[in-house]
This record gives sequence, C-alpha cells and structure tokens, in this order.
Amino acid sequence: MLPALWMLMSMAPADAAPPRGATSCSGCHPRAATNGPVPSLNGQPAEQIVAQMAAFRSGERRSTVMTRIAKGFTDEETRAIADYFAAGGNAPAQP
Repeated sequence: MLPALWMLMSMAPADAAPPRGATSCSGCHPRAATNGPVPSLNGQPAEQIVAQMAAFRSGERRSTVMTRIAKGFTDEETRAIADYFAAGGNAPAQP
C-alpha cells in the first residue's frame, strides 16, 4: 500500500487525466497563445474561465457554439475544467 500511496503523491497535476469535457475544448482553443479569434485557455485564471462559461450559459455573452457547450456542463464540471486549464491544461510540453 505504501508504494502505491507514494506513486499517487508523486504524480504532478499535469499527469492527471483531464476532467470530462476538457479535451473537446482543444478542438477550437489552441494549445498555445495566438492572435486568432479563439484564445488559448492554458494558464487563464480559473475564475475568468468560470465567469465566461456562466456568461455563455446565461446568454449574457452570446456565441452560437459556446452557448450550447456551456449549457452542457454543471457548475462542478465547469470548475474542474477551469482548474485544469488554469494549471496549464494541455499546454505544449516545455523543452
């Protein structure tokens, strides 16, 4: 049991599996910052991601795609996704 506990404790957050729904975000949101219209979510503050998802969900912020997507997640799922991207999410590996 002790080796298994050590192994779990030694895993970095980046080693953890992404939360449900997070991998679909990278279909539109790039892994690294760009000048394009869709921002990278990696490294964005979790509170900012949660607030934007809430705005899409409520209709305060309009988007054909994101309004539908935001309505598909619970507050808990949104928080898990936001925390994942705030911690670096699917950012490219550093050399």
